[in-house]
Amino acid sequence: MPATAIARSPWRRRLFTWLAVAFFLVPAGAGFLNKFREFLLLAGDEEGSFTIMPILNYLLSSLGFCALLFWAAVHGMFTDVEKPKYSMLDTERFLDELAEEHHPPLAR
Repeated sequence: MPATAIARSPWRRRLFTWLAVAFFLVPAGAGFLNKFREFLLLAGDEEGSFTIMPILNYLLSSLGFCALLFWAAVHGMFTDVEKPKYSMLDTERFLDELAEEHHPPLAR
């Protein structure tokens, strides 16, 4: 099977995506949860009350990033990542033509 057929196969692309998610996010999540557990254990001590703010920062920033990622995925921002590039080039071409119409180059 040619390499292009493998790249176009939707189930293989999904499988690769989920494997990549598991490979990167599972260790990152485990590290986050471990650090969060350490902070919670320190918060129980009288001298460890300083950890309450880092715990809140971890929770709020993580929840915020997860909410933004979910919002972007739901609104289809990851479906066609090439479209903004071409749209920008078309807009630039249009603005250049518009500028030439209103401000022709000086004759020498």
